[in-house]
Amino acid sequence: MTVKSRKSSTSSEPVRIQIKRLPGRDPNLPLPGRQTPDSAGLDISAANEEPITLLPGARALVPTGLVLALPHGIEAQIRPRSGLALRHGITLLNTPGTIDPDYRGELQIIVINLGQEPFTIKKGDRIAQMVISRLVAAELEEVAELPTSGRGAGGFGHSGLQ
Repeated sequence: MTVKSRKSSTSSEPVRIQIKRLPGRDPNLPLPGRQTPDSAGLDISAANEEPITLLPGARALVPTGLVLALPHGIEAQIRPRSGLALRHGITLLNTPGTIDPDYRGELQIIVINLGQEPFTIKKGDRIAQMVISRLVAAELEEVAELPTSGRGAGGFGHSGLQ
């Protein structure tokens, strides 16, 4: 799989990501993909053989039947789909989930129903999206004092609603 981006002032060359379907995964299920050319995320489909019904407040680990080999310096972030969240209260725990470049296990999605009605996940349902990002190497430097800023320690809504 090659993740391609449109050229812009912040884009770079496409990143080649190897993807493998696990044995037993329905070959008719699509690989993760964009729904529009400018979509940031690639939609991921559920690969569960039997429907999974989530009662309100329940969560489940949903298989995708896929394994990734991300290159060094690249991560995949797993995020909720906004339509599922708005219409059904379906979101993901551990969001955004991070797939590290050295992980080679099955991509599985932790789905939770925060809605008021049961929700059923069927094989092939698009349940999450994956955003590919470059990692920045960071080195922490312990100091006695930090430089000041205009914001300071203000947080948690300190700037108001408007």
